[in-house]
Amino acid sequence: MNAGVAGVGASRTVGIVLMAAGALALAYGGFTYTRDTQQAKIGPLELSVKDTRKVDIPLWVGVGAIAAGGWLLIARR
Repeated sequence: MNAGVAGVGASRTVGIVLMAAGALALAYGGFTYTRDTQQAKIGPLELSVKDTRKVDIPLWVGVGAIAAGGWLLIARR
């Protein structure tokens, strides 16, 4: 396999992934995750506290990812 052909395939794949990630960032605007913050075990009794956090993704990051992915798809090497 030619190294130039592999590079074009890889850049096309990265371009598609960037465009999909940018579209998801625009559609959802962020993501949430849950983590255990404290846990206590007192005999047979177990207590835990779960903390939910939201990470906001700025609009410009989604637009930039779509633009960069489009550029990778259009650019010829």
